[in-house]
Parts: sequence; C-alpha cells; structure tokens
Amino acid sequence: MQEQPELVVSVRARRQARGLTQQQLAERAGISRQTLVAIEAGRLTPSVTVALRLARALDCTVDDLFALAEPPLLEAQLALGEQWSLPVPSRVHLARVGETLVAWPVRDETGEAEGLIRERTGERVKVEPLVDPATLDRSLVLAGCDPALAMLAAHLRRWHRDLRVVWVPIGSRAALRALAHGWVHVAGTHLWDPEAGEFNLPEVQRQLAGRPVAVITLSRWVEGLGLAPENPKQIRSVDDLAQPDVTLVNREPGSGSRLLLDTALQAAGLDPAALPGYERELPGHRPVAEAIASGLADVGPLAFPVARAYGLSFLPLLEERYDLVVPVELLDWPPIRDLFELLASRPVRRELEANGYASAESGKLVARIA
Repeated sequence: MQEQPELVVSVRARRQARGLTQQQLAERAGISRQTLVAIEAGRLTPSVTVALRLARALDCTVDDLFALAEPPLLEAQLALGEQWSLPVPSRVHLARVGETLVAWPVRDETGEAEGLIRERTGERVKVEPLVDPATLDRSLVLAGCDPALAMLAAHLRRWHRDLRVVWVPIGSRAALRALAHGWVHVAGTHLWDPEAGEFNLPEVQRQLAGRPVAVITLSRWVEGLGLAPENPKQIRSVDDLAQPDVTLVNREPGSGSRLLLDTALQAAGLDPAALPGYERELPGHRPVAEAIASGLADVGPLAFPVARAYGLSFLPLLEERYDLVVPVELLDWPPIRDLFELLASRPVRRELEANGYASAESGKLVARIA
C-alpha cells in the first residue's frame, strides 16, 4: 500500500500573523481549543468542514492552511542519456535494475509514467516519483523494437499483478548496449551478420563480451519495405527506390531495419545520399508505418507484422530471427522464467501467428554465451 504523503499545516503561522490566540481562533471556527491544538501540532487531520471553518476564520483559502509535502526527489541514471534531448520536466519510466535506479523517457504519450524529471546533470537526473518508490524494486524492463514485446509485457502483468513491466521501444544495438550497462533485464535484437552468416550471436558477443547471457528466440518475421497501401508508386524491388518521385523514411543507425536497408542499397548499387528522405530517421517500426500510412513517405524499412497491422503493402527482403538476450543469472528469476514459459505456450504462439509472426521456434534456447 502506498504511504500517504505528509500534510504540511500552516494554521499556527496564519493565526499568529493575525494576532489571535488559540482560544480566539477556536471560538471563531466553532471548534474546541483542544481540537485546534491537535490540528496545529499535526496530530489531527481536520475534516473538510473544520478546514473550511478555519480558512474562513483566518480569511484565507484551505490551500493556505493545508498542503501536501513535496515528495523527495529520487536520483536515477538516465539510460542512453546522450541521445535524449528532454525538457524539464519530462515524463519517464522508473525501474530498479540490479542496484541501479534507471529512468527511461516515455515516448508514447498514452504510456504510464512513474516519474517526472525535475533536474538533469548529464546522464544523471533527479526525479519526482509518481508512484510508491517501493514498487520500483518490482520491475521488469524489456528493450527492443519488436511490438510483440508490448504483448508479452501485457501477459506478464496479468501473471504477476504486483510486477511493473516496462517495454522500451529502441533499436537492436541500443537494446544490447542498455543490457551491457545494466539498464534493462532483457534486450531484443534482430541483427544479421553477413560475414558470419548468422543472426544476433556475433553482435551479442561483441556488445556483451565477458558477460554470460542466454539467447532465446521470440519469433521469426519477414523484414522488408513497407509501402503505401496498394503500392501506387509500383515499387517492385530495391532498385525502384531510385525513382525521383519516391520518398523514403528511415530507421535510426544501429537498428536491424536500418542495417538491412543499407545492405540492400549497397547490393543494388544505390547511393543512400541520393534518395529523398533517407536521412529522415524515426525511432521504431510503428513510427515508420504511421509515416507511410499517413502519406508522409512512400516507403520505409519495416517488419511485415507491423506493415500488416497498418494496412500497408509490403516488399519482403529477408526472413529474420528475433531473439531475446538475458543475463544467465536472471534465468531463475520468476518473471523471466514465466516470460519464456509464455513464449512456449500455445495461446501466445497463436497470438503471434495471428499478427504475422512465425512462432515454431518461440521460446527455443539458441545459445548460452560465456
């Protein structure tokens, strides 16, 4: 249960400023002197009626006499702080990961925030909590660009009513970097390494060298180019992106979608700088899909499940394996154990398949990396 905030009582100061004794104010407010003494000492919280009587007797408002104490600010690490340009105050997710209290900007205006940034010094912030700080210790943070992580987070919340599950929608390399720094519990990635001929494992080994982790498959999906509904520009291949009337929208560097697009452009011999919109970067599959669906762009790198959800046409380029990376020491933690049980369950697999994913490998251990 959340602790009630402390009440700041200013009745004594107001009474003394008016030159009244306790007995005089008590008589004016129609209460006993003993009641007034207890209120001024903070031992008794007055009823609404008594508070109104005191305010009228002192010719002020109730807010002048009684106010909630400001909650103490919490110091937190602003994850990936160098890439966020945030006004103060800003809404953030707050969660404790290991020994670190981590703040993540809320990038969805409908998303629930656990705190407000009140001060910032570089990558350190002071945050006003909007929830009971004790609940921040019961948090699970998932990072990655796959919208299926939001679905998994919702299932986990139903299984663990007292668990705060936060999905941070960021690109694959940023998610792995956050895991390496201890800012998230689970990182999602879909990075193809053409030299190794392998998904994810080479980049995991680079980013998390020396840290034992397990790599478990979430699903397979098809990555490609999202196109305007009914494909009015008749884009049939990557070569067609060179048409002068085609406008592109892109993902941020370090994302799997950006890596796939750059590889495809290089194979087609196209100069990215010559493509209108290539430099326009959006942080996630959904923003790219929204830009195309609203007519702000003709094409952008996208996963098929998201293109399907937005009613877009789609040009497939590569089937990818989307993996979840978790430190080995967390594998026996009940929320993590339940996460992977969910992935192997029939209802979740059917939900994934209904959204355009291939779920035959969901929940499969790909590798343990020392």
